Amino acid sequence: MSNEAKALEGIRKASGTEQGEYSIYEFVSHHIDELPRTYWEKHLNTESPSSEQVIGLLVLRSKWDDEEVYDFTLPDDVTDYVVSVSFDEEGNIEDIEMES
Repeated sequence: MSNEAKALEGIRKASGTEQGEYSIYEFVSHHIDELPRTYWEKHLNTESPSSEQVIGLLVLRSKWDDEEVYDFTLPDDVTDYVVSVSFDEEGNIEDIEMES
């Protein structure tokens, strides 16, 4: 499994847990409130998506050149916020944060 896939899986697993919960919750709730219902309808066929549905939409925005850090965001460049996942030297997820 690639680190990108591991990062996405880590985000899914951290949702609703202590690790990364606030960051992921903050990212999801902010965007559900701020983006128009038409955005959600276009991408998810619903005006009121669940957290899992929003997380499922995440796409890779960038991978840092000098570190194992992956930044994920929503499709269509609708936000400046990312969910950033960093790995330690052993390839384990070190941190999951919301950043702008």
